[in-house]
Amino acid sequence: MPRKGQVKLRITPPDAVFSSASVAKFINCLMLDGKKSVAEGIMYGALELAANRLNIEPIEVYEKAMNNVRPQIEVRPRRVGGATYQVPVEIRAERAQALAIRWIIQYSRSRKGIPMVERLARELADACRGEGGSVKKREDTHRMAEANKAFAHYRW
Repeated sequence: MPRKGQVKLRITPPDAVFSSASVAKFINCLMLDGKKSVAEGIMYGALELAANRLNIEPIEVYEKAMNNVRPQIEVRPRRVGGATYQVPVEIRAERAQALAIRWIIQYSRSRKGIPMVERLARELADACRGEGGSVKKREDTHRMAEANKAFAHYRW
């Protein structure tokens, strides 16, 4: 946190194909070494592949996958007395979106041996169906929060 004033929230301009700020954010997170055109090619190609497999529109694939991966609750460490408790807290919309994007990209990159377009398409299709590593990560996060519900009164 800065000592002087508030940090201005930067607005991401929407992408060219779907006019969606969320897709533009995903492309920016997918980008490596400033190669945005490569990241755009990967994203749009993956959405087309996933849409062809699921027989729905590409933007619907993306929105459905994001909704299935986006967590509602997480645990945050809170120190009370001398003990550290994992306290379940609700997640703001921006953080939930950031986590979903991060998890989809992370589990796409962990699938080895095939091109990134194919890996991302498979992860998006799996997330759209409610399967895959990123959806499992969300379920694990929710399960952890449910297990630590007893410490919810330590919420700040």
